[in-house]
Amino acid sequence: MSIHSDKLRELEIMIADRVYLQVEKWHLYLGDAGLAKDLAIECHANLCNGVPIAVRKACDCIEVKLGGGNSRLSLTKLLPPSQIIELEDILDSFHQA
Repeated sequence: MSIHSDKLRELEIMIADRVYLQVEKWHLYLGDAGLAKDLAIECHANLCNGVPIAVRKACDCIEVKLGGGNSRLSLTKLLPPSQIIELEDILDSFHQA
């Protein structure tokens, strides 16, 4: 399923402004971290499997570099449960539009 670049950009902006990763009490929004576009692309690529699966696969696929690339963690390990739900809500509303 193809997606118009404007719609993909819309999804990226929604993710960038509303979803954050968490380290201790520090929140870093995915737009600021430079992860929103890749996450939007991965979520859309997996959307045919349903929203929860699309979110899980996309978050598992995105690797976040730590310490200048010395370590990498999947985005899944850095998102609190509330942000997984937020991402599912974003993707659900995007999918229905």
